[in-house]
Amino acid sequence: MSEKTTEQKPVQKKTTMALICFFLGGYGVHRYMMGYSNWWVMLITLGGCGIWTIVDFIQILTGNMHMADGRELEA
Repeated sequence: MSEKTTEQKPVQKKTTMALICFFLGGYGVHRYMMGYSNWWVMLITLGGCGIWTIVDFIQILTGNMHMADGRELEA
């Protein structure tokens, strides 16, 4: 039986992700660093014309956005 090995991204700091989302959010860099596979959609649409970027930024600040595998961001 073959085992599927998945590389876990390291848990990111909340302040780092907020800053990256604020400055580079339209390119989906914060989602890529958090392990999300849909980061390229933000790249193509420039963060949904900024709307998804603002939503992600608020979710990061309020603690509602977690790493892709469910782990919470570090304080």
